[in-house]
Amino acid sequence: MSAPAKPSGEPITSKQQLVRYLESGCKPASDWRIGTEHEKFAYTQDDLRPLPYEGERGIHAVLEGLRKFGWQPVFEGDNLIALVDETGASVTLEPGGQLELSGAPLDSIHQTCRETYEHLKQVKTVAARLGIGFLGMGFQPKWTRAETPWMPKGRYRIMRDYMPKRGSKGLDMMLRTCTVQVNLDFASEADMVQKFRVSLALQPLATALFACSPFVEGKPSGLLSTRSDVWTDTDPDRCGMLPFVFEDGMGFERYVDYMLDVPMYFVYRDGKYIDASGQSFRDFMAGRLPALPGERPTMGDWSDHLTTAFPEVRLKKYLEMRGADGGPWRRLCALPAFWVGLLYDQGALDAAWELTKGWTIEERERLRDEVPRLGLKAQVRGRSVRDLALEVLTLSVQGLKNRRRLNDSGRDESVFLDTLLAIAETGRTPAEEMLDAYHGRWQNSVDPLFKEYAY
Repeated sequence: MSAPAKPSGEPITSKQQLVRYLESGCKPASDWRIGTEHEKFAYTQDDLRPLPYEGERGIHAVLEGLRKFGWQPVFEGDNLIALVDETGASVTLEPGGQLELSGAPLDSIHQTCRETYEHLKQVKTVAARLGIGFLGMGFQPKWTRAETPWMPKGRYRIMRDYMPKRGSKGLDMMLRTCTVQVNLDFASEADMVQKFRVSLALQPLATALFACSPFVEGKPSGLLSTRSDVWTDTDPDRCGMLPFVFEDGMGFERYVDYMLDVPMYFVYRDGKYIDASGQSFRDFMAGRLPALPGERPTMGDWSDHLTTAFPEVRLKKYLEMRGADGGPWRRLCALPAFWVGLLYDQGALDAAWELTKGWTIEERERLRDEVPRLGLKAQVRGRSVRDLALEVLTLSVQGLKNRRRLNDSGRDESVFLDTLLAIAETGRTPAEEMLDAYHGRWQNSVDPLFKEYAY
């Protein structure tokens, strides 16, 4: 959501350009990479309050501190809003001050984990000087919307005004959620479709395994993944399980048609965001956009528009897995391992498709709706998510072993699934462990969470 806008590129004169844009992501398996992103809440350690943008202990100060590690600044007007480096990684801001690492495209989970560790080491070095902490979980457990400051980015102002018109929880999504996701490649249109279908069907399993957000404003929410539930009432035009992905004829052009029907948020011109909320990209292509009469889009506008849809799996020039709550360091490495094992090994991918291809639209939707509340106890076709997770994790483990990406100790990437295997074997989500602590040693307070679950 938070990447800087890209207003340039060739003018768009036909839908086929949009199809070719997505198709250009196809690459041979030898060039497939892993891009991992994670977000985290920043807070002042002495009073557990959110960070404003400005001030001695603000988000701006954190970004300035990180520049000492070689990160280069990105500005919007006079505001420092992001950092980039030569690897392709970036540090960006979410609307409520959540700090996000968008990692470089890497070859192995070992490299991803080293990247995450190095980033967290840098962040903690800066934070220690400022008396700041960082928390990894899916939904902010303590603060209200009103207490959460907005970051000074133009697109967020437009989204803030538009979100309440489409759902009751869009502002919660912007201000009070954190996720971990992985971006993965495909070889061809057929490969993209198979990976899209498998990952979309199994996204609720990831939601259950990573469920780590059972609190709202200091109290249990009645959910295990409040973050996941938020997406069910954010904006029906741009969220959900995308039933058309499972229909005959699914391909790059079908996704383009979907995106052309997703209402716009903005157009970026001359360093400013122009409000086009609710308007049509089809009209933009015809020169009839009310926000910019007579002007036509560029490929940069299309790239920006692709970032404004939020389905459980999102297609760009790669596929984004979007179903997991943020969490501790080990689970940040486990999420890419889970999906790489399933999607980057053909045997695992085929077996996962055999497992899920018979599910109906209604079964997939029901599973997605029940998992935020029931976690691993949710069921599909008489089987619990826990049982399915154990079977799918077995496939993922074998897929990672088949990749033969070894670390210096000779261990393959399947080592990063140990934390998920432990969760599936016990049948208890991380959220349920948090709830036990809340009702027990935390004495009905979420404040200890800021220490026990801090990075």
